[in-house]
Amino acid sequence: MRLSNLTLAQVRAPVRTPAYDRTATRVGVVHFGPGAFHRAHQAWYFDRMLAWQPDLAICAVSLRSPDVRDALAPQNGLYALAEKEADPAVQVIGSIAEVLVAPEDPEAVFARLDQARYVTSTVTEKGYCLTTGGELDLGHPDIRRDLETPGRPVSLVGWITEALRRCKAAGRPPFTTISCDNLSDNGLKLRRGVIRFAEARGEVDLAAWIEAKAAFPCSMVDSITPATDDALREQVAAALGLTDAWPVQRERFVQWVVEDSLGADAALFARAGVTVARAVAPFERAKLRLLNGAHSTLAYAGLDLGHETVSGAMGDPRLASFVERMMRQDVAPSLDAPELDVPAYVGEVLTRFRNPAIVHRLSQIAWDGSQKLRFRLLETASEALAAGRPVDRLAVGVAAWMRFVVRQHRAGAALVDPLADTLAAVAASCDGSDADVDRFLALESVFPPALVGQHPFRSAAAHAYADLEAALKL
Repeated sequence: MRLSNLTLAQVRAPVRTPAYDRTATRVGVVHFGPGAFHRAHQAWYFDRMLAWQPDLAICAVSLRSPDVRDALAPQNGLYALAEKEADPAVQVIGSIAEVLVAPEDPEAVFARLDQARYVTSTVTEKGYCLTTGGELDLGHPDIRRDLETPGRPVSLVGWITEALRRCKAAGRPPFTTISCDNLSDNGLKLRRGVIRFAEARGEVDLAAWIEAKAAFPCSMVDSITPATDDALREQVAAALGLTDAWPVQRERFVQWVVEDSLGADAALFARAGVTVARAVAPFERAKLRLLNGAHSTLAYAGLDLGHETVSGAMGDPRLASFVERMMRQDVAPSLDAPELDVPAYVGEVLTRFRNPAIVHRLSQIAWDGSQKLRFRLLETASEALAAGRPVDRLAVGVAAWMRFVVRQHRAGAALVDPLADTLAAVAASCDGSDADVDRFLALESVFPPALVGQHPFRSAAAHAYADLEAALKL
């Protein structure tokens, strides 16, 4: 028996099922990109809202692939969400009313956009068709195509612009667009992209109307969401007593921060657990520096000490206590986040790191270090020096990265990094002395010159590079 409206009543206890009558709900949200993260995250929040507001069901739109539609259509959009914790739990999510495949029937998508109060998206950073400077890339093939055939768009920007044009033409108020992708200032960048696209279409009045009327709040999302596998399908089938073609899973921790431009719905979002904030940037900075900065430090130091996963590294008292000291004493003072309880957030992050049910490999976190270190650790170190605070612990993750690069090169192992060739050349010249640190610090594409010139940072990095285990006692 397969999960569906007809079999929903047969779901076994204690699995939770929708706390509302699905037949009484109406579509009010159009979501582009209904992958696992959306179904484990935003759809879960809207599932909670539907208990109080029946007109916020979701029309999920796939821009290309029919896979999600083919899996969920026979299930009437229902699917299971499993929380991967020491005490796992499963619930059935009912917020997705339908899944459309955009290229198959564009007008059906536009009809739903006509009804939408909210348009949300998880299309990854590349789905915004932006230049490296964060502006709309008018030379992108999808953007060029949408300028030529605006009634059959293929890009997110093309869909939103044409839908807003139709709103304006019909005299309807615009929907609110919430980007849910891991892109800093995501709402601002999407708003600029849509306005620029309207201008490129030659519709200056539309661009001005969007600029004046349409809301594009920034948002931040967070929850570890492992891929669906056969083990999850078996776990869910045993819990439900029914089969589910495409269940999803995540850790219990889930966070959605949305800039406060939701009007009367702000209270509804907050009731569902969304953090409605005056500004999203402080939350992004806290996540980047506390969670991601600690992740990178754990990854490089943990691999050096023979660990494979985040939870495994946190089982090492040396690493666990060091990372907590770094977060509380070195990173937290760099944050200005009046709407965030920073000490409590640190505690949540540490709890998440210890979750044995989430297999988060350190080797994966270690990818692309040359691109991540600046934002995760180096900017914090620069600010600490400017404020007269120590940087010894902040330099440990950086030194551990240097050791990781050298170790990978000597082992003949692949280095997943855009600067792999450059880093390999540096590693080949390393001899284990302090001079190795200077060779790495000379990489201006990685290290800000102003930081490299600071003796305390160079000294701390050299100390940790020479003796990582001693540095972990700091």
